[in-house]
Amino acid sequence: MTPPGSISNQHLECGLYVVATPIGNLMDMTFRAVDVLRQADLIACEDTRVTGKLLKHFGIKTPMISYNDHNGPKVRPRLISDMKTGKIIAIVSDAGTPLISDPGFKLVSGCADEGVKVIPVPGASAFLASLVVSALPTDRVLFVGFLPSKQKARQDCLESLAGIDATLVFYESGPRLAAALAALSMYLGDRPATVARELTKLYEEVTRGTLSDLVVSYEKSVRPKGELVIIVGPPTELEEMSSQDIDEALLKALNTMTVRDAAATVATLTRLAKRSIYARALELKATQSNGH
Repeated sequence: MTPPGSISNQHLECGLYVVATPIGNLMDMTFRAVDVLRQADLIACEDTRVTGKLLKHFGIKTPMISYNDHNGPKVRPRLISDMKTGKIIAIVSDAGTPLISDPGFKLVSGCADEGVKVIPVPGASAFLASLVVSALPTDRVLFVGFLPSKQKARQDCLESLAGIDATLVFYESGPRLAAALAALSMYLGDRPATVARELTKLYEEVTRGTLSDLVVSYEKSVRPKGELVIIVGPPTELEEMSSQDIDEALLKALNTMTVRDAAATVATLTRLAKRSIYARALELKATQSNGH
């Protein structure tokens, strides 16, 4: 049956179709996405088992091939060669829009290099769905994706983001949520933020508050499952900090960090010279060591 208002069996040019699929609610699948997947010669999937369930739901029988970061170097040349000889190939991720923290960038880049046309088929995206319900500014946004798992790399990443005047969007897994929120609060300051999980699904949840509020909330709750989105508001205008305020911030940081890391964190938050903050951190550390 042709869905009302759809364009059934429209002629498709050969090339790569980047097709968005639902992030949870199957009713978010677009008519065009169904039509493209039906007409494609091959569907490149992040996981054929996941995509297979989607295709079965919509009665799509197009053959699939696994395409991910591990087998990409082997599969990519074949896909590009097929498209150069007139094939229509669609790429999908397990959910949402491909390339947004999912495989596909190198394939699109390879197509561009080889003169193969790339056609977007827009639709669901956890990034955009979370942003528009966050109640945070949307005029300037930086999508960060997943933070590094190693502490030093994560710290370096967050320090580089602290001074950026934009709303920041992160992906995270449920088990790492509390730790990620604590790191965001420590390195970015206590900004307004939103956690969005299970969007478009039965147990959809959007939680708003300051980062410190969210840390407390999720430290006490059962660890959520699956992936979710953290949206952090841009830095607020800095009030002039007294020397006592700076000392308090340094002492708090020194409880869990080295002198160098504590100084770097406070310097980033206050936007003061790292050299002077580091010198003061050394003085405070010496005072602590002397038992005063």
